[in-house]
Amino acid sequence: MLLIATAGGERWQLPKGRIEPGESARQAAEREIREETGVTCRATERLGEIEYDFTTRDGRTIHKRVTYFLCTYLGGSARDYDRGEVWTAAWLPDLAALDQLTFDNERRMLERTFQRLAELRSSAQSGAGEARGPQPLP
Repeated sequence: MLLIATAGGERWQLPKGRIEPGESARQAAEREIREETGVTCRATERLGEIEYDFTTRDGRTIHKRVTYFLCTYLGGSARDYDRGEVWTAAWLPDLAALDQLTFDNERRMLERTFQRLAELRSSAQSGAGEARGPQPLP
């Protein structure tokens, strides 16, 4: 799993960001992943949303809704992460990524991802020999 660290490595999280004008949530996910991590992907399936509130440095409360997608790796390297916005980006094995995440809501989203990947693998094995498109990374 591809994670980013922010705040000098204090917070480990899933890549995310704002939707630009004229952009879909799927397009924003692909762009933000590329910008933050240096990795190019295709968002193949919507996994769900997380909503939360946070307080800015100046004391304002912001409500945020984040849509997550299952993505297929297309290219690039996590070594090319955005050094201005991200402290580091790293590929981690599934359980290590789960343990590394700072926020419980993102941990639950990653667990949902593992569940969906298991379903896709099971489906692929039962449909062996059928033509299939690109598959998510294991």
